[in-house]
Amino acid sequence: MKSCPTCSLRYPSESNTCFADGSTLVVLRDPWLGNTVAGRYVLDELIGIGGMASVYRARFLLTDRPCAVKLLNPQLASDHTTRERFNREAKLAQRLAHPNIIEIFDHGDAEDGTPFLVMELLEGESLSEVIASGPVPIARALPIVIQMTRALARAHDFEVIHRDLKPENVFLLRGDRVKLLDFGIARCAQDVRLTNAGEVFGTPEYMAPERATSSDAGPPADLYALGVILFEMLTQRLPFDAPSPAQILNKHMLEPPPRLGEHLPDAPPALDQLVYDLMAKVPDGRPVDAHRVLASLKEVSEAARIPSPPELDSGPIAPPRPSSAAAAQRWSTRVEIVERLVGKTYGGALPVEVARTLEQMKAHVKELAELRARGLEEQRALDTIHREWKEGRFRQGKAMDRLTVDISRTREEARATRVGIAPLAGAARSFAPRVREAHRDVVFWEGRSGFREPYRELADAYRALADLVELWADARHAELEVEAAAVEKERAVAEVDQQIRELRHSLVIADRAMEDRKAKHFLALADVGRRAEKLEMELLRSSGRICAPLRGRADLAPFFAELAGGVPVATAPV
Repeated sequence: MKSCPTCSLRYPSESNTCFADGSTLVVLRDPWLGNTVAGRYVLDELIGIGGMASVYRARFLLTDRPCAVKLLNPQLASDHTTRERFNREAKLAQRLAHPNIIEIFDHGDAEDGTPFLVMELLEGESLSEVIASGPVPIARALPIVIQMTRALARAHDFEVIHRDLKPENVFLLRGDRVKLLDFGIARCAQDVRLTNAGEVFGTPEYMAPERATSSDAGPPADLYALGVILFEMLTQRLPFDAPSPAQILNKHMLEPPPRLGEHLPDAPPALDQLVYDLMAKVPDGRPVDAHRVLASLKEVSEAARIPSPPELDSGPIAPPRPSSAAAAQRWSTRVEIVERLVGKTYGGALPVEVARTLEQMKAHVKELAELRARGLEEQRALDTIHREWKEGRFRQGKAMDRLTVDISRTREEARATRVGIAPLAGAARSFAPRVREAHRDVVFWEGRSGFREPYRELADAYRALADLVELWADARHAELEVEAAAVEKERAVAEVDQQIRELRHSLVIADRAMEDRKAKHFLALADVGRRAEKLEMELLRSSGRICAPLRGRADLAPFFAELAGGVPVATAPV
């Protein structure tokens, strides 16, 4: 693929000169630039590259709607496990449908088999860039973390664990609106395991202690990473750092977390405690779930009189629109200019080959217009399906929120109640040796008296034993009461968990139905896009054959200026 450095028109590799402005074409070093993926998305600019994939600024071929296209790096495309991880990112992020999680429009394989996903194009900066410029004030940090926690709560509600939460994967739009990115190594409880024993994926600076020894860490591992990020945001330093990843992981596992207040004396005590609890060494020491963290963050914000960011809806889908007038009519306009140019050159006696080529170009332009009309209808149908699905998923997400917020409180109470059983059970058990000792006293005085003499010591022994047994019974009753309360709360949690499982199952069915509905429209769009691309390449070649021999004529310069984007030429009829 080549490109004109002046007007940016893209040409096939065999072309050498731009027919419009005569510039020498340059070879595009990136083979993807200028190409169309799956007949639907034109790649315009490389905007990010990583170890797993490259991200391009792109646009929908037929509507010019901006988007971002992520392509798996070629050297990894042949690895089955990596491909599955890449595809999982698209499926999981799309499943979550939350305003604080990047939106995925499409995914699949390009013509050469390279996996791709299409997502919303974000304008802003990453949280890592914000932190690099200095500690983030609490008044700015709390609204950001609240949005991150909302996104995590939604992910965890649908059994999705991010597993690589870090500042680079948190993007801030205008007004500090948060978008959580990169679910490339995320894990869903319903998915087939892709991590082999002994494999550890993630970023050591943000990994929970259990992540160092297990690939099956659950939601608490994401909460740990959230605590690390919040600490780093407020202090511009990591809680644990070392020269090597192994040393960092070792510190996460063995060293107590630092207190936020030691580095930020003005931090509210409740925030200091929350950050400390989030970085607890064992999962059970952290808050029960993201909803509990969110409630704590809101309490801190309210106490500090920092407004919480509003909860956003799912966000509208931009309606499909035709390309701008210049884009939609570009070839019709160019062909009309070429027709006037050859009219000026040859008058009414066009060479047979020129006339044939010109008629062929007009036919191609007509077919392009028909293809674009068909493509827009397919895109409208796709947008309707996606909008219906997105609105439904948002309603179901809110229903999930209602269930999980309530059950979060009950889950925390059940945990606290269960924790309270241990000391009561210990107290009850402590009576057994004391009762046995008291019983030995009774037996001793029974033996001394032989039940022939009324020893007062025997009466005292009986009373002491009776008092102990009564206290033991009270302690045991208290233990059983708390045990019953814990069981009741756990039963309530289990009932709601069953409702949540049913809701998750219904969403999986809805997702499959949505994918089935979209499939035929995607195929139709791909066919339209490939045919349109072929016609545009033919138009480029035909324009070159007609224009190249005429470029040196001074009297035709105004026409070439118009082709190159200059002021239209006024000509007399020929």
